[in-house]
Amino acid sequence: MLASIGFDSFDGLVKSTVPPNILTDKPLDLEPAMTESEALARIKSMADKNKVMKSYIGQGYYDTQVPGVILRNVLENPGWYTAYTPYQAEIAQGRLEMLLNFQTLVVDLTGLPMAVASLLDESSAAAEAMQMCFSLKGKKGKKNKFFISQDVHPQTIGLLQTRAAAIGIQIEVGDHSSLDVSSANYCGALLQYPNTYGSVESPGESYEAFTKRIHEVDGMVICATDLLALTKLAPPSSWGADIAVGSAQRFGVPMGFGGPHAGFLSTSDEYSRKMPGRIIGVTVDTKGKP
Repeated sequence: MLASIGFDSFDGLVKSTVPPNILTDKPLDLEPAMTESEALARIKSMADKNKVMKSYIGQGYYDTQVPGVILRNVLENPGWYTAYTPYQAEIAQGRLEMLLNFQTLVVDLTGLPMAVASLLDESSAAAEAMQMCFSLKGKKGKKNKFFISQDVHPQTIGLLQTRAAAIGIQIEVGDHSSLDVSSANYCGALLQYPNTYGSVESPGESYEAFTKRIHEVDGMVICATDLLALTKLAPPSSWGADIAVGSAQRFGVPMGFGGPHAGFLSTSDEYSRKMPGRIIGVTVDTKGKP
């Protein structure tokens, strides 16, 4: 093979392709080779030095405990993916069914009838929702202000500021109760429910009253929320939120050094054409049955 491409040796091939300033002429300082079992034992001895600590940072990331019955019957159930090879249709069908279940869960808990199942995490889902507000209510850039509550997770605020700078949105971060919307230049606002400090609502004006004020100036309200909390709290739709976003990390997903975790976005049928990502639907027959 070397002769067919004009080289006498492998070293000659390497020297002709690798720049000399990054090519070393000294042998690598490596330890003697190990067998697989020896390497695993070495890695285990290194891993045993780790200290497993509890995380109290919060901000949308929380350790979880998954009941064994769910692990066995859902996550470890081969019925979801069957024993077939990955390129056959059966595994795709099982994946679609799980995504549909995920969308249905999000719809039920947020109270909004349309959901997508293809977003990276909470912060990027919030950014997509902000762009929806700008597209729907921004009046082609004339209404370019977007408000973020100071009690939103800091990583979400940071990502929205980065995304907004690139597309011409002016971000304002502050106390939602003191926001003056009389200029009517706000295309939308983002609230955290529960907020980054664990309060169901931020102090001051109720989320419902604030949402009414935003709607009066033809803006939209995004609710960044927690699906597990929504099993106990009223859904965002009950106090008027137009879009709900968040992460599914609370449902048994390990923290994984910060994610990413499965993000979600739900909204009303009215805004479905502006939704990002993919929507898994159900095919029905001529009689309307699945």
